[in-house]
Amino acid sequence: MSYAPASQDLRRVVAIVAALNLGYFGIEFTVALAIGSVSLFADSVDFLEDASINLLILAALGWGARTQARVGMVLAGIILVPGVATLWTAWDKFWQPVAPDPVSLSLAGTGALIVNLSCAFLLARYRHHRGSLTKAAFLSARNDALANVAIIGAGLVTAVTLSAWPDLIVGLAIAAMNADAAREVWEAAREEHRAATP
Repeated sequence: MSYAPASQDLRRVVAIVAALNLGYFGIEFTVALAIGSVSLFADSVDFLEDASINLLILAALGWGARTQARVGMVLAGIILVPGVATLWTAWDKFWQPVAPDPVSLSLAGTGALIVNLSCAFLLARYRHHRGSLTKAAFLSARNDALANVAIIGAGLVTAVTLSAWPDLIVGLAIAAMNADAAREVWEAAREEHRAATP
């Protein structure tokens, strides 16, 4: 009996999280291009990926267990996309290691941290409600908040050293974190698919 209200609450939360991610993607992507930051580029693409994940979750909530498990597997692949984009951007940056503006880097990272902490807080109570789907959304928000702390740190270190390396290192670390989150979601989705298959 309590399933329907819980489901409605989850839909509302996922819609809010999708809107927050999509909105901040535009802001962070613009700043990343303006200052030439690998870590902000990686994080902005990650915001777009998170918005996509939450929109897919919103659509999949009414589907059966096997279909949801399949969507979970697709989401695992989507989580890898920002990592690939980051590697491509980092490769270019290796050949032209210009440090991004540290103030803009730290301010954009702080804004992203606020958005991601809000999303993680909203999703925390639902992270086990629908298996791999909400787990994907929660892991993305949690990992992004950790990445944002690293971006802020990279901005502070860049201000002192005027080096491009802190930004590059954080960007590559974000890519590695996304790969690990993708693995976790894939494993959870495979278990759900096995359980739902007669």
